[in-house]
Amino acid sequence: MNPALARFLAVDYGRKRVGFAISDPLGMIASPAGFITRREGKRPPITKIIARATELGALGYLIGLPLDAGGHETAWTAEVRALGAEIAKRTGMPVRFYDERFTTAAALRTVKELGESTRGRKGDVDALSAAILLQHALNVSE
Repeated sequence: MNPALARFLAVDYGRKRVGFAISDPLGMIASPAGFITRREGKRPPITKIIARATELGALGYLIGLPLDAGGHETAWTAEVRALGAEIAKRTGMPVRFYDERFTTAAALRTVKELGESTRGRKGDVDALSAAILLQHALNVSE
């Protein structure tokens, strides 16, 4: 349980899609909350991300930080940090970052364990990745 992350919107920010998850009012459980598709090379869909947070009654943002396998920051990490800074500036809400390494692999493994196919469901996998990211953060007590 992590009350500091209650009603936070997790954002799994990718080049093609952005997956979302939301935590419950007590900061105990993360649930997938959909995704949006983005066009590569276009500006980040900050307005759509903020709109999704508003729809879900989010009180803050937890953004997955894409580190390389060794835990180091990359050019993509810098882009994601800039996205978070812009969201914080526009909303005045808290924005936190959390290591997202291996969340997509965990989401894919979960889908396969359920006997499901990921064909045509990449957005659902991104939302599940966001939920796994958020659940990891919720499980770490402050």
